[in-house]
Amino acid sequence: MREDKKILLSILVENYAGTLSKVAGLFTRRGYNIDSLNVAETQDPKLSRITVAVTGDSYVIEQITKQLHKLINVIKITILSDESSVQRELMMIKVNSEGAKRSEIIQIVNIFKANIIDVGHKSLIVSITGDEEKNNAFLELMKPFGIVEMTRTGPTALERG
Repeated sequence: MREDKKILLSILVENYAGTLSKVAGLFTRRGYNIDSLNVAETQDPKLSRITVAVTGDSYVIEQITKQLHKLINVIKITILSDESSVQRELMMIKVNSEGAKRSEIIQIVNIFKANIIDVGHKSLIVSITGDEEKNNAFLELMKPFGIVEMTRTGPTALERG
């Protein structure tokens, strides 16, 4: 029996228009769901790094990497484990903060080393950077206050060493 697990792929690609579309299209054509996707230019403007979180068994991951290697703009693919990489995600939350709730939210923000990036009359926008577990714990503490909106990047990562 195959066991599904969440895998993080770091894909170094040539920075051309349409490269991201080709990579994402490969997942779509094969029927694989992308849990999250981050892409940005590297220190070399000719290269971009695509970080893809995908859930699948070892067979699915093997098929994905084989197909990615066939794409002309793909330079390198690395499967990143928790042990072999440093992973972070950014999450921003707009939370209700009327009255006495505001000071309690600020205390939680400080404990988690998050940042208040916008203050309104009825709400605060908080940004937090950390691993998925830390961000989920923070999210759970914010829920009782009333989350108005939120967004998160999903993980981005670099290989250690």
